[in-house]
Amino acid sequence: MENILILGSTGSIGQNAIEVIKKGSKYNIIGIAFNKNISKAIDQIKLLKPKYVYVGEASYIKQLKDLFPNIEYFTQETLVDLIGRTDVDFVVNAFVGSAGILPSFYAIYYKKKFALANKESLVVAGKILTDLAKKNNVEIIPIDSEHSAIYQCLDGKRQYLDKIILTASGGPFRQTNKKQFKNITKEMALHHPKWNMGAKITIDSATMMNKGFEVIEAGWLFDLDSNQIEVVVHKECIVHSAVEFIDGSIIAQMALPDMKLPIAYALYKPHRIAFENRLSFVDIGSLSFEKPDLDKFELLALAQEAFKKKNKNLGLLLNAADEVCVECFLENRIKFTDIPKIIKQIVIDFEDNLSDNVFELQAQTQIIKTETAKLIEKTRGF
Repeated sequence: MENILILGSTGSIGQNAIEVIKKGSKYNIIGIAFNKNISKAIDQIKLLKPKYVYVGEASYIKQLKDLFPNIEYFTQETLVDLIGRTDVDFVVNAFVGSAGILPSFYAIYYKKKFALANKESLVVAGKILTDLAKKNNVEIIPIDSEHSAIYQCLDGKRQYLDKIILTASGGPFRQTNKKQFKNITKEMALHHPKWNMGAKITIDSATMMNKGFEVIEAGWLFDLDSNQIEVVVHKECIVHSAVEFIDGSIIAQMALPDMKLPIAYALYKPHRIAFENRLSFVDIGSLSFEKPDLDKFELLALAQEAFKKKNKNLGLLLNAADEVCVECFLENRIKFTDIPKIIKQIVIDFEDNLSDNVFELQAQTQIIKTETAKLIEKTRGF
């Protein structure tokens, strides 16, 4: 039995991972990590009885120690010590946002078996992490549904790859005229037609920035050039992505939308575990595919261009600025149409001022967030 550490255990990926793990007998959940959802964390501690608990909000530790005195607790300053523990065999990184970058670095540095659901790790630090993974002979196993699909399709056939095809739902505004974007409200943007996700990723799906991030993520994860990544809109969300080989044949991974499937594959590959949620070709009817409207979804186009300049690490700018813009949009402080305007301006202003030192990324991210907030205040309502 392997000892597994789940970072971001109280989020949707973390909760699904726990459900998947409880279906089998391969893993012992030795540790969990959470940020602020203490009520869910308490329920998980009671259920799982972990040896280690990481607490993002350090003020919660006293409360937890009173309830569970025999657990060893970790904070942001000591997370590296938790990941480096010799009795931690497998790390699942389901942290949200840039907080997940250094944990990914530590997992690879300490040569842990490693599954990644934190897209910011590769968006912001793709070169650093993939270079280190090659050096330490660590496989980065993707959990994101699209990247898991590609991973499954490639399975032993990497040498024949021509390109990958990333599918996108198109979000709630796939058919909305761009002229109507100025009227989009928070409530409208949070209404995703297929997926039930957190607020941040749902807004990113509405702007298609999420797909832009996935382009960058896939480029680093599978060592691709920008011309090897095609994005197609597939509103049914049945084909989770596909791979085209040099002979022109295409292999696609298909399933009903369910994050438990890519999580289970990451944890149990090459074996598969049984799920009752099955896809019927007869019931799904027709499937449609179309090119994304890059004029309408400017952030997807911006991310594609950013990956072409991957030596500049523009993913850091996109990620940091987007985090601030989405937060402000959710607080009704900016319009939906302000999001791409602000992010594009940040890229213009800061693209030549980035370092590639992993321990400086957090500080740089904070600088860009501060500058984004200043720009929002300066240009409110433009």
